[in-house]
Amino acid sequence: MSALLDLPGLGAVVAEQPDPLLFATVSGAHLYGFPSRDSDVDLRGVHVLPVEELIGLREPEETRSRTWDRDGVEMDLVTHDLRKFVRLMLRRNGYVLEQLLSPLVTHTTDEHAELSALAPGVLTTHHAHHYRGFAATQWRLFEKSGELKPLLYTFRALLTGIHLMRTGEVVAHLPTLLGAVPAPEYVAELIAAKADAEHAPATGVAAERVRPDVDALHEVLDRARESSALPDAPTAYDALHDFVVRVRLGRGGQR
Repeated sequence: MSALLDLPGLGAVVAEQPDPLLFATVSGAHLYGFPSRDSDVDLRGVHVLPVEELIGLREPEETRSRTWDRDGVEMDLVTHDLRKFVRLMLRRNGYVLEQLLSPLVTHTTDEHAELSALAPGVLTTHHAHHYRGFAATQWRLFEKSGELKPLLYTFRALLTGIHLMRTGEVVAHLPTLLGAVPAPEYVAELIAAKADAEHAPATGVAAERVRPDVDALHEVLDRARESSALPDAPTAYDALHDFVVRVRLGRGGQR
């Protein structure tokens, strides 16, 4: 269930944007279910460029970012133009789907709901490769840094991928996933330990101890992909094309 959040200062930031925002949601550790007291607040969303910025000679500003401080906590808002965002959706990019479908909503519109409803049409078995690759990258970071954060990101990515292959549902919240996908019992302890600091060390958790569990989850992900009912290619391309054109000529035609 989505929750509309009222973050101090965000309303002013949204109002200052030069073009309309379709949505802004919370991503990162807060979405994944293991924020620390000092975690940054990562906001992600979509803006809609006017038609003239896409048909002229100048390169369009397809990605924008804004960072500010709230009571000592860094907040950043990164948005993509609608066309770029939808193209990323069609490229089997799990990040943008998690942002689109995040239940932590700070700004929304009717078009946000419509785009969310189209999201199942881009899910494919190939999203397993996205989550496998992300987990492998985070595992290497854990081996190098010994911090809890990349280790939790490793487990989160693998469990999200497994759950997606089995159910066709994008769930990024690790505590929720622990109730849906078999995982080592100590993961819940790691979540609790990270609450103290964003870059807390994985004290007492050596790579040699957890590597067999991570390898086993990679194998579970591979088997889930092989038996998944998801298609091999997106089915919503035409519907997404029509959506982008309609929204562009509507909101993108307004200044």
